[in-house]
Amino acid sequence: MKTRRDIFQAMADPTRRAILTLVALQAMTPGAIADKFDSSRQTISKHIQILTECQLLKQEESGREIYYHFNPKKMKEIADFIEPFRKMWDDRFNKLETIMKKSS
Repeated sequence: MKTRRDIFQAMADPTRRAILTLVALQAMTPGAIADKFDSSRQTISKHIQILTECQLLKQEESGREIYYHFNPKKMKEIADFIEPFRKMWDDRFNKLETIMKKSS
């Protein structure tokens, strides 16, 4: 049985964000991912497991190797959720800029 993970909690970890950045550029094996970090392979494996459970990474077997691929569809879901907040803050910063220009 798969554990249900919170995608935002998964994204909050800097190591997991770094893994996503690496895998976004090219599919990688767990060993290749682990080689990029000072943490143990077991620790990196746990991070990969969490990202896979959140569907931010997808597994693909190729012979004996397992490759992890970035899942842009899942990242788009996050971006779509955040977009209204970004627009709200853009509006607020634009209003602040207008006020500051008037007062200078």
